[in-house]
Amino acid sequence: MKQKVCKFDELVSGKARRFEVGSRAIAVVRIDDKVYAIGDKCSHADVALSDGEVLCDTKEIECIRHASSFSLETGKPNTLPATQPVPVYVATVDNGEVFIELN
Repeated sequence: MKQKVCKFDELVSGKARRFEVGSRAIAVVRIDDKVYAIGDKCSHADVALSDGEVLCDTKEIECIRHASSFSLETGKPNTLPATQPVPVYVATVDNGEVFIELN
């Protein structure tokens, strides 16, 4: 199921924004012309990843609580203390609109 979340030009490159899609909190991240969607809850602490820093060069998002960084492409943590991945979702842009696919 695809769900529209916003217009592409409403996203700022290098920043994350939180959306409620169905019953899920999802952080949507724009890096230049690409869009990524990742579960908006750190797997180590109950903290919104959308409040963290986007690391554009490595396509990661960093949790503000303990600095664990997660791949925007796989959801896997690349630094401790987090050891469990967070879900990632397919994000697409169609006619200037951003869509998230829920499995």
